Amino acid sequence: MNDLPKRTEWLAEMRAIRDTQDTDAFARIFAHFAPRVKAFLMKGGSSPEFSEECVQEVMATLWRKAHLFDPTKASASTWIFTIARNRKIDMIRKQRRPEPEDLPWGPAEEPSAADTMALTEETEILARAIAALPDKQRTLIERAYFGDLTHSEIAKETGLPLGTIKSRIRLALDRLRHEMK
Repeated sequence: MNDLPKRTEWLAEMRAIRDTQDTDAFARIFAHFAPRVKAFLMKGGSSPEFSEECVQEVMATLWRKAHLFDPTKASASTWIFTIARNRKIDMIRKQRRPEPEDLPWGPAEEPSAADTMALTEETEILARAIAALPDKQRTLIERAYFGDLTHSEIAKETGLPLGTIKSRIRLALDRLRHEMK
């Protein structure tokens, strides 16, 4: 079967990174999540080069901020992919910054507390909504959107009919949309 840690075991890996800066645990997390984060970013329209750079930033953030991971709020994969989404947005904004001579003088405007709170709240709602999905739907959502598998690949891996895969994913997305309103 698969020798990669299962969903519940990532918690142990995250704790080892957080508590003892365990490089072996980090290597296992990196080996599992780096290609999946890259695929996730590329499915979102990013170039391979941009995606690779973003993956490096995500993994560096994971290492530096492992102490911020809270398993009561999100699974390790949800936390990692949230970092990836946020890092992608940051990197895109950085690319679109004007040249120094075009910059206005004076201090830069910080995002409003309301915007920051809204983004944090939205991320927490999404994490809770994903966690609340039935196991069969959550697993397929994670494989399709956080992994690097197509619907057909998921069907081959699980032995489920392609129609069942698509149906469960559609139901899960409907539930997530409803929760995010």
